[in-house]
Amino acid sequence: MNKKFSIVIFGGRGFVGKEIISLLNHHDHIELKKVFSSTMAGKKVSIYNRNISLSYSETCFDDLEDIDLAILALPNNKSFEYIDNLKKMYPKLMLIDLSSDQRFDSNWYYRIPEISKPSNIKYISNPGCYASAIQFAIEPIKNFIKQASCFGISGYSGAGSTPNERNDPNTLKDNILPYSLNDHLHQKEVRHHCHENISFVPHVGDFFRGINITSQIYLNKEMQIEEIIEIYKIFYNNQDLIKISKEVPYISNIAGKSEVHIGGFCIDSSSNSLRVICVLDNLLKGAATQAIQNTNYLLGLNELTGINNE
Repeated sequence: MNKKFSIVIFGGRGFVGKEIISLLNHHDHIELKKVFSSTMAGKKVSIYNRNISLSYSETCFDDLEDIDLAILALPNNKSFEYIDNLKKMYPKLMLIDLSSDQRFDSNWYYRIPEISKPSNIKYISNPGCYASAIQFAIEPIKNFIKQASCFGISGYSGAGSTPNERNDPNTLKDNILPYSLNDHLHQKEVRHHCHENISFVPHVGDFFRGINITSQIYLNKEMQIEEIIEIYKIFYNNQDLIKISKEVPYISNIAGKSEVHIGGFCIDSSSNSLRVICVLDNLLKGAATQAIQNTNYLLGLNELTGINNE
């Protein structure tokens, strides 16, 4: 395919926005035309090698007639006004929102590439990073789940680039910080899109990137560990970014990569519960990589185009 698609990014200053731009350096079918960031306006987008003259722009909705798709990498509760303007001015424009703002809206297609069923909706709501990891871990056996408890630890990049307690070096030094102990947004997300009987407690650790989700899954029938692993392997067959192993996966092995590692499978026979661990990079497969996969999906391209999973 020789066709080039044109896209823009709203919110290219943050960690995830920068990861998306970096991935687009490897994408032969997409031209990044504009990157909007009021705080960076006028400065070069130095990480985009395909156009060394590209600079960050003030947020603007003009001159987007020839744009095929817009990615919104904005904080939660910030995308509504942008989306309203874009829909009114450019009704044919395809949209991908990385915030949580559209994840419960049936007019948007909530899409985890390796899990979600096809849809004709041209607006995609990118899933949350914790919610992605939880669903990767439980989706293959959700029909056998009575209840699941998920313990999550994320690197402090998940708290964003704006200074706060969860990315403060002094608070995090030699520490693990629990937060949002009740009704975390990603718990609601998983309950809405995957399984109702899920509980989740997040923590942030003294490392930059990566997520570990350790799930204790109470099963509704007795199952053998070999049977369970085979279910996962069949479910993720031909999914190049998903790796299944009986061994315990480590965050250090996926940091900076677009892969998901699922493993550590074991059964507690006393409670008929399965333990399984899922690790992924919160900035990549938890956000930017899935945004590129979803962009490729909307544009009719191979979903792994531009994604380096070596």
